Amino acid sequence: MSNVVIVESPSKAKTINKYLGEDYKVLASVGHIRDLPSKNGSVNPDENFNMIWETSGKSQKQIKEIIAAMKGADRLYLATDPDREGEAISWHVQEVLNEKKLLEGVDVKRVVFNEITKTAILDAFNHPRELDKELVDAYLARRALDYLVGFTLSPVLWRKLPGSRSAGRVQSVALRMICERETEIEAFNPVEYWSVKVAFEKSSGQSFNANLTHLNGERLDKLDLKNEQDAQNAVTKIKASNFTVSKVEKKQSRRNPAPPFTTSTLQQEAARKLHFGAKKTMQTAQRLYEGVTLNGETTGLITYMRTDGVSISQEAITGIRDYVSSAYGSKYIPANPRVYTTKAKNAQEAHEAVRPTDIKRLPKDLTMLDEDQRKLYQLIWNRTAASQMEQAVLDQVAVDIRPQGTSGIDNEITLRSTGSIIAFDGFLRVYQEGKDEKRDGTHDDQDDKERILPPLKEGESLNQNQVFPEQHFTQPPPRFSEASLVKKLEELGIGRPSTYASIISVLQDRNYVRVENRRFFSEDRGRLVTAFLSSFFSQYVEYSFTADLEEKLDKISDGKLDYKSVLLDFWTHFKTAVDGTADLRVREVLDVLNDILGPHFFHDNGDGNPRQCPSCPEGELSLKLGRHGAFIGCSRYPDCRHTRPLSLGDGDGTEITDNGPKDLGKHPELGFDITLRRGPYGFYIQLGEGEGKKKPKRSSLTKAMDPSEVDLKMALKLLELPRDVGVYPETGQMITAGIGPFGPFIKLAGTYVSLKEDDVLTIGLNRACDLLANAPKKPEPREVGIHPRTKKPVMMRWGRWGPFVQHGKIKANMPKDMKKPKGDEDEQETPGLELALTWLAAKGDKTKAKNKAGAKNKVSKKKASTKKNTSEKPLGEIPIIVPEPADSQIDTES
Repeated sequence: MSNVVIVESPSKAKTINKYLGEDYKVLASVGHIRDLPSKNGSVNPDENFNMIWETSGKSQKQIKEIIAAMKGADRLYLATDPDREGEAISWHVQEVLNEKKLLEGVDVKRVVFNEITKTAILDAFNHPRELDKELVDAYLARRALDYLVGFTLSPVLWRKLPGSRSAGRVQSVALRMICERETEIEAFNPVEYWSVKVAFEKSSGQSFNANLTHLNGERLDKLDLKNEQDAQNAVTKIKASNFTVSKVEKKQSRRNPAPPFTTSTLQQEAARKLHFGAKKTMQTAQRLYEGVTLNGETTGLITYMRTDGVSISQEAITGIRDYVSSAYGSKYIPANPRVYTTKAKNAQEAHEAVRPTDIKRLPKDLTMLDEDQRKLYQLIWNRTAASQMEQAVLDQVAVDIRPQGTSGIDNEITLRSTGSIIAFDGFLRVYQEGKDEKRDGTHDDQDDKERILPPLKEGESLNQNQVFPEQHFTQPPPRFSEASLVKKLEELGIGRPSTYASIISVLQDRNYVRVENRRFFSEDRGRLVTAFLSSFFSQYVEYSFTADLEEKLDKISDGKLDYKSVLLDFWTHFKTAVDGTADLRVREVLDVLNDILGPHFFHDNGDGNPRQCPSCPEGELSLKLGRHGAFIGCSRYPDCRHTRPLSLGDGDGTEITDNGPKDLGKHPELGFDITLRRGPYGFYIQLGEGEGKKKPKRSSLTKAMDPSEVDLKMALKLLELPRDVGVYPETGQMITAGIGPFGPFIKLAGTYVSLKEDDVLTIGLNRACDLLANAPKKPEPREVGIHPRTKKPVMMRWGRWGPFVQHGKIKANMPKDMKKPKGDEDEQETPGLELALTWLAAKGDKTKAKNKAGAKNKVSKKKASTKKNTSEKPLGEIPIIVPEPADSQIDTES
């Protein structure tokens, strides 16, 4: 009997084929084999939302292999991933084979498994099911909605807001969250407040600190000490008093472990603890899921990583409890297994949480993992083990300190000191959940609570060592990190955890946001798009609307709603909103954007009209739109042609404009002017104007750098690039940091590592060594064959854009549909010699044609130059024919 199995990835296909044996042929679809083509009409609302599917060029090879395998097959097992997207891929494969009439008489079954282990695979094939129609309907609804929003709303953006890239159903809502946080930060007015801390000492010499909590018999709120005078008044009263311990409170608290990872919490914790982006986390988890070779057999190390469930199987719980008991002792195991339920909005909990497939497979024993894989596996292992461990017990102490005596004024002042010690570490022995960073500068007594206090008794006298009044300012809410953005999206029920990585990538690729020090900063382009959508399509970027739509999609997957009814209801209202902008004039759009974003682009510093044009006294600055996007311009155009880019919006009149560069100051040693300029490839720093033919020294700004924040100090650092970071301990070679054509980097010998989140000006030796140690290694070159003419080898190598073939100095890229994605280089097939020679010959012919055209153009220029020189002779003068000059002598101006 012939059995065909379809999975998603080639590595998974090889593994499962080994488990199933020779009676099964396992093939990979390599993701989706077809999709909606990127053109109008792919979803037609007028024909009951009929969807036109198109197979991509890169999928043709997989489709041919599947079709060939199905000829004569008795059974087809669709074994793609166990989620909505996996169900959709299986449905597409089935539909394509139905169109080819290859499923007549074939038994088609759906197989799902949560981990790639032999036991799980064989068990899944013993319990196949039918395709889940409701899950497929939910996929079709989601895909149609995303298409209709993108292909209907994006053209409106292009027409009404030139320079904008695209809009998306979930992408635009996530962008709104980032932009609104930026607006909150800009509008925030810091408020001054003070706190008072006292250093006390026991008679035994042990010291500790206490904070002022009550003054004049009343409890102090955070902002009650408004200025230095208030603080000094409190200091005077404290210094005039002698203090004793008034009350000692002791109590125990217990802390429970966090549940095992979902997709969302895995992304959050990897961002906090490992500094992994969501995309990197999911790529690394995918490799752990697909597995490594152990004892000659490929085995998955973790369960499926796209899940919103927090439960784990009873078999896994038993294994964890047995391991913890043997490794740490029976006191670390609670009497009953822990059972978790998710708190996330709209969670489906269709699958287990992310966990190791075998808890006894310790991270330290998996030496074949690369550094990223090892770190992520360690994180998942620790969290899973801790989730079934005993509570941690903390002894907490709170001490009130008041002036000595019994008079009425005694209780006017109260100071409090808190501390705790871990009485029993419990799950903390293995894992402690990370937290998002606190706001810089805010008063938080968490550190005090985690401090150990000396033994104190009520009535005990204390010596007052020193009183510390401290000034503080309230802080704005922090910008979103990847962890906090993912957490907020999940809390609001917006999108799905499996889509968060792609949402974040799209926002960065569109230059709507940038990441700096692992925080999201909204770019001006992103703020313009958000302001436009919030003004003219407000309903469709509302958090509640997007979350309600997600809830409807979940009801479709549960069989409670018809997906075409949901599409019709959405499209009816959405089309009306889009049609309502048909007569919207660009001037109206500009007026609205000027009102909304005016405080951002024209910040009022209190020194006059922030919109005053620096080039003319009568003009005012406002938003303008050109073919390349928005900019700031003068109201008196064309009489005044003052303009500036959006990114330099301080309104101080020193921006880079058409009138010239921005002067930053002079070089302290050389005395040359240092200027900030804008060229065709972005902003850069220039030292002087150059001497003779010698070009001046320049240094580009990175995308993460705000030109408006560049000062002389920063410019000097940029001009010092490339700089030495330090010596790499393993080789003794110097690590350097610099900015190249592709952005900031560090370099060791011939190895370059791009800097995504680190600052090229400040990155230190430890971080640089860590990045270099974890840098992906290029695969070793492979020999394709021997060239029949030169008898020299034709090699396959890897470059920035993937694999290519090389013979001598000629290099030819491999076709895109033959390249494996990054991370799957080991699965890259070596092309045949005949195919490689064809690519090299085509590249050689192209190079020759280019060189020939260049030479012809050069000769034409020479002839034109000679003709011009002779034609300029006076009438009657006999021209003297001279030899044609060498290239170096040609008058290039002619």
